[in-house]
Amino acid sequence: MSTEIRTFMIPDASADEAQGHLSSFLRTVEVQRIDTAYADGGWRILVLYKDLKRKEESLQIEAAINAALNGWRDRRAAGEGLPRDAILADELVPEIARFAPTTERELSIIVGARDLDVSHYGGEIVQVVRATLDELID
Repeated sequence: MSTEIRTFMIPDASADEAQGHLSSFLRTVEVQRIDTAYADGGWRILVLYKDLKRKEESLQIEAAINAALNGWRDRRAAGEGLPRDAILADELVPEIARFAPTTERELSIIVGARDLDVSHYGGEIVQVVRATLDELID
């Protein structure tokens, strides 16, 4: 989720209405920084923010992928008689959910930074991620 910028003008002549718009906006975002300056009969306000709706959507997507990966991991582990951590390390599940790789190449970049190998199940892992994303989009 990237930081976005929006500017507001609160003129001296109609400050109440402009302040109402600014207040409404500020309730819907996560403010990173606000800069103000007074010039030409009004306040200029620069707001650096993160969109809370997008943040909430991202968290929901991560949670769905996390749950899907854990379900797949449990089924796979039971079928092979292995602990689920042997199928996919616990620490990788949230990492994979956060980045949502849809190709084995993307997955290898994410897990490669941790010197862990998921090549044996890589195709299945990205398929679980893809299927979860498809379900959320439909």
